[in-house]
Amino acid sequence: MLRYLGLRVLQAIGVLWAAFTISFVVLFLLPSDPVSIAVDSGGGSGTPVDAAAVAELQARYGLDKPVLEQYWTSLTSAIRGDFGTSISTGQPVTTAILGAVPSTLALAGLALMLAVGVGGGLAFLATYTRARWLRTALLSLPPLGVAVPTFWVGLLLLQVFSFGLPIFPAFGDRGFGSLVLPAITLAVPTGAVIAQVLATSLTTTWRQPFTTAAEAKGASRWRIQTRHVLRLASVPAFTIAGVLVGELLAGSVVVETVFSRAGVGRLTQTSVLAQGIPVVQGIVVLTSLVFVVVTLAVDIVYPLIDPRIVQRTTRPTKEPAHV
Repeated sequence: MLRYLGLRVLQAIGVLWAAFTISFVVLFLLPSDPVSIAVDSGGGSGTPVDAAAVAELQARYGLDKPVLEQYWTSLTSAIRGDFGTSISTGQPVTTAILGAVPSTLALAGLALMLAVGVGGGLAFLATYTRARWLRTALLSLPPLGVAVPTFWVGLLLLQVFSFGLPIFPAFGDRGFGSLVLPAITLAVPTGAVIAQVLATSLTTTWRQPFTTAAEAKGASRWRIQTRHVLRLASVPAFTIAGVLVGELLAGSVVVETVFSRAGVGRLTQTSVLAQGIPVVQGIVVLTSLVFVVVTLAVDIVYPLIDPRIVQRTTRPTKEPAHV
């Protein structure tokens, strides 16, 4: 078990380092100069950019140093939790991100609960029922949820439940009511993926010989599904749910823009438009950290669901027999 956890922790550290390095390389290769954009904040005003001011700012933010020195300085600072200062606002990156995180966490958390509850419930009911028409109808919903664009779902919900039926606030962040429609919008594609994966896994598990043996011993369909089939079939869906946490954070960019909510998504949008490299890099590392932590938690829970996973991971590879 310790070997299994040690491998997962090393993989998590490697993913974080790769995310930081790739984001640094990609952002460094951008053709535009973020300092010039910050100085020319008027954007199209026709006023020439002051070269002395640009040089002074580049020296202040260390952008005039060699690339490898910038990389090493950024990496060692990031390890200490310091991602520098935003060029466009002058605010510390860590402060800006921490200020936006609570709103996005509330949104992503509620969306994940809705996705797991509705998607998992739909898959459970579709594979439990003996009515073929109901199973076909339920299993046709997940592909529809995956195919529909997220922004279109958000605009449809706004039109119906904010402008048509004034039940929920249309924009802003004004309590739990303003969180409902964005969370539903974000949960639709996530829940659809969970439903597809879990329904397929439940159907496959139901075909295993042990279900026939359990039915022969008099066990009810409900007992077999809840006590045996669901446990084994939940591993793939559990994996997908962990991966989709990163998708929820990425999807918050669209949802927070549609509903005019403050959060990491809006901060990402404004930082990309302003070429705010330190902020974008900090958000990339934060998203990777959340993804890594959730994935690590999923890996730790795996052995509780299926102990065979640990045996397969830690079992040494047998040497081929010599002839």
